[in-house]
Amino acid sequence: MEEKAQLRQLIRIADADLQGARPIYHALRKIKGVSYAFSNTICHVASLDRSRKVGALSPEEVKKVEEVIKNPLKYNVPLHLLNRRKDYDSGEDKHLSSTTLKLQKDFDIKRLRMIKSYRGFRHQYGLPVRGQRTKSNFRKGAALGVKKKKEAKKGRT
Repeated sequence: MEEKAQLRQLIRIADADLQGARPIYHALRKIKGVSYAFSNTICHVASLDRSRKVGALSPEEVKKVEEVIKNPLKYNVPLHLLNRRKDYDSGEDKHLSSTTLKLQKDFDIKRLRMIKSYRGFRHQYGLPVRGQRTKSNFRKGAALGVKKKKEAKKGRT
């Protein structure tokens, strides 16, 4: 019972609020840019038990986890786990998380639109980018089947 009293409800790691009652392995996946494999690696590098609750982490352990997320190359994390290998602008391998990941994704889409690539056009018109069929899926907009007029319904009653 003493352990439950020591659990904190919310822990803020890398600009994300994590529930203190969840295991570290599952809770880290709520951070944008952290996959299940990267979460497992973070637990391994920071020498944390995966099943331990997030609320039981000490402030030093929280700082260590944040440091691994922000700079994984410093801790010899394998390159295939990074989400930004051979960056378009700098050519270096890096890992982005939270708002920086969202901003970079937006910049990439803007660049595709600017150079007028096929993918840029698909993004611009709201169509699927990765070759999916469009006959039955991705149907949105004005031409969506038959809509009955409200006046016709009112006239019948």
